[in-house]
Parts: sequence; C-alpha cells; structure tokens
Amino acid sequence: MEKVLFFAVAFVMFGALLSKLIKKKDSLYLYLLVTNIIGILIRFVVYSNSVDASIVLLGITYTMSIIIPLIVVALEFKKIFLPEIFAVTKAKIYLKLEQSEKARKILIKYTEKHPNSYYSHKLLAEVYENEGMIEAAIDEYVLAVDYNKKDYDSYYEIAFLLNQIEKQDEAKRMLQELIDKKPDYYKASDLLGLILYDQEQFREAANVYLQALNYNPDIYELYYGLGMVYTRLNDFQTAKEYYEKAAQINSEAFHPKMSIAQIMMLQGDLDEAEQTFLDCIIDKYSEPDAYFYLSIIYMLKGDTERAVGYANIAIEIDKRMYKRVCRQEIFAPVMKEIRSGKSKIRKNDLTKQEFRTRRHLEETFALVSKMTNNGRSVDVNDWRAKKVKERAEKDFLDSKGLFRF
Repeated sequence: MEKVLFFAVAFVMFGALLSKLIKKKDSLYLYLLVTNIIGILIRFVVYSNSVDASIVLLGITYTMSIIIPLIVVALEFKKIFLPEIFAVTKAKIYLKLEQSEKARKILIKYTEKHPNSYYSHKLLAEVYENEGMIEAAIDEYVLAVDYNKKDYDSYYEIAFLLNQIEKQDEAKRMLQELIDKKPDYYKASDLLGLILYDQEQFREAANVYLQALNYNPDIYELYYGLGMVYTRLNDFQTAKEYYEKAAQINSEAFHPKMSIAQIMMLQGDLDEAEQTFLDCIIDKYSEPDAYFYLSIIYMLKGDTERAVGYANIAIEIDKRMYKRVCRQEIFAPVMKEIRSGKSKIRKNDLTKQEFRTRRHLEETFALVSKMTNNGRSVDVNDWRAKKVKERAEKDFLDSKGLFRF
C-alpha cells in the first residue's frame, strides 16, 4: 500500500511540475522535474529488484519525488514563487558584492518573463534609485504598489522621488492618499509637512504635523517640523515649546537646541541663550553658527574681547562666516580685530528647511535689534520677508549648491 501511495503522489507531483514548466517556461521547474523523475526511478529500481530499501534511501526518494515538489506547490499557493525567490536572492548577493549592474540585469530579465513579480519590481526600483535613475525607479515602485496595495513604503518612496525631481504637487497627492490609507505612517506626514514648508504653506504644514501627532505622540521629526513651521509663522514661543519637546525625545539632537537658543536671544534671555549655545559646541564642536551667535551675545554684553575671539573661531571653521559677521552692524566697532579667514568652505549638513529656519531667526533678531535701537516698535509679522528669503536662498546655494528654491 505504501508503495502504491508513493508512486501515486509522486506522479501527481510530476504532473504539477510539468504543468508549471509548460505554463511559466522557467528552467527552475525543469530542474525540479528532473529531481522528481530521478527520485521515482530510484524507487522503481529498488522495487523492481525486490531490494529492501534503507530508511536513508527511502528518505531521499520521498524528498526528491514528493516533499520538494509539495513545498513548491504549497509556497505558490501562498503566492510565494520559488523562481522569484532565487532571482531576488541572487540579485541581493550581487548587490552585497557591489555589483549593481549584474543585479539589475537579473531583475530586468526576470521581470520581463514574470511581469507580475512584486519582489523583483521592488528590488529593481531600489537598484534604480541607488543608481540615480529616478524616473525608472518611480516606474518600478508604481508596479510594486500595483501588485501589493499595502506596500506603504513603496508608496512613500514614489512621493519622495517625485519631490526630488521637483514634482511637488504630485508628491503631495501621493502623500495625502497614503496618510488617508494609513494615518499612523508618520514619515508621510513629515515629508508632506516639509513640502508644504517649501511652498510657504506654513499653517497647512502645521495642521499636517498636528494630525500626525494624534497617531504618533512620541516622534521627534513631528515636533521638530512643528518648531520650524511655527518659527516661520513668527510664533516663536510656540516654536520654542515644540523644539523643547523634540529635544526631550532626542537628547542628542543638535538642531533643535540651536533654534531654542536663537529664540532665547530674540526674547532677550541672553544668559540662557549663551549656555545653550555652549552646550551646542560641546555636542558638535565644529559648528560655526554656535560660535557666531555667542560672539553676538558677548557684543551685546559688552565683552568685546570674547566676542572677537568667538567670531574668529567661527571664521576659522568656515571662512564664509566673515560675510555674516560683516552684515551684523553690532560688530562695526571691532571689525578691525576680526580676521577674514583663510580656512576652507565647510559644507553644512542642514536641510534647506533647516537653513531657511535658522536664517529666518537670525534676520529677525538683526531686524528687531536695529529697530529697537532706533526707538521704533517692532511687529515681526510685518517685516521684509521677501528680502530675507532672497538672502537666505543665495547663502544656502553658496553653502551647498544642491537646492534651488
């Protein structure tokens, strides 16, 4: 009875593999079919010669003729295809070996044969993205999403890449759709907030961040994003509160502390601002902005010697700081003691949103100080925003040369 059942099941597996080979025309099924046949033949020879088969030999014949084919059929019933696994695994190995071109060719060949392969389309998209082929990557991510509607990461990547190629409106639509489908996917809210920030839709950006906090109350990026948009709305106290929450969540974060210290300067809390900037230097000793702002504080306090010292340190780190010092009227009495600097230009690590926010605070402080000194009242909601923006744009392009806005 056992022998009859063996041959019956083995031949059923043979038929299943043969059907898949004819249907999918993949060489892997041919190898599986050959393995199945060899297992059947071994068992047939043993049976024909009336030889008592050992447990090991029986195990081999069952594995080759039944177990392996059965596993393949079961996996495919769950939409897990062995040829796809082999192709994707092979491509990943090439990627580990930094042979991107070979990985790409494997995946392209497989997707041409099997256009409905989700995993190969997604991995191919990642390869294209790493190679800088943005539009090709978007096309592959779109196909991946078509085959797996719950692949929210690919959905996000499409929006991220659309934003990179300056298709912000399309990116916004994609992100809003993703947020509607999965409101707790905070990365989508964060990116949407940044795009709205770039388009100077600050209140809309604030709403996006606040809604995201309902689902993700402990995410650093959301609080930091709110700090930036409220800074641009000139609601500095609210901005400070969100920066402080961001800094509490990530105590090692550097940028929120810088913004907090700048707001303290605006609010006239020079001692607290001084200490916070000093903390920033401890956290990131090569940050020229912290030295620059400290020099302003010491000028305000009348300690010109320390002010000149910190200004010169900032310029030593990045010679472009000299121009920023020159723009501040407060340094006029000590300009002869400030060196123009022979250091290299230091590439900053700020995003364009961080750069604009920090410069907004700096220009606001300069304007408020100037108007206060002239005995005029100041309304920071009604100032020369266009001029400040133009200057920030020019300075950022000079510092990085990566963004146009």
